[in-house]
Amino acid sequence: MSRIADNPVAVPEGVEAAVSGASIRVSGAKGSMEMAIHPSVEVAQEDGVLRFKARSKSKNAKALAGTTRSLVNNMVQGVSDGFEKRLQLQGVGYRAAVRGEKLTLQLGFSHPVEYQLPKGITAATPSQTEIVISGADKQLVGQVSAEIRGFRPPEPYKGKGVRYLGEQVRRKEAKKK
Repeated sequence: MSRIADNPVAVPEGVEAAVSGASIRVSGAKGSMEMAIHPSVEVAQEDGVLRFKARSKSKNAKALAGTTRSLVNNMVQGVSDGFEKRLQLQGVGYRAAVRGEKLTLQLGFSHPVEYQLPKGITAATPSQTEIVISGADKQLVGQVSAEIRGFRPPEPYKGKGVRYLGEQVRRKEAKKK
């Protein structure tokens, strides 16, 4: 049995979870999310706790039970607390600004980079060189952060670019004469 699937997911106060047929819906203060449940996974809801079990003894069913448990746990955590990723800009003249649903980045190109934020994701810029991406969907927060970092990943010689907060960039030595 999957050791992850053995741990039940506690549904905190202010979060509602409803299992109906082949889907689960979780709603809370930060929004609501829905996910389809694989036919080989059984979900039971009892007194504020969600339990997951594989319907068969196959290795695939056990793996899917653990995966489903992790995804539902992320949904519950997302609608109650939310997720956030912090990005840092490093380089001369590198700046970020949020205007409505658009993130404008100055990354040393001849033009500013405009990024349209998807629905459910908010961005904030506490300073010109810091970006905070937040939302209820953990996967979407990570995807948006990776796309923004992809515009100018940190380069190994001067360390310029967009990096996650606390990310270690391997530096290389410059060419010798």
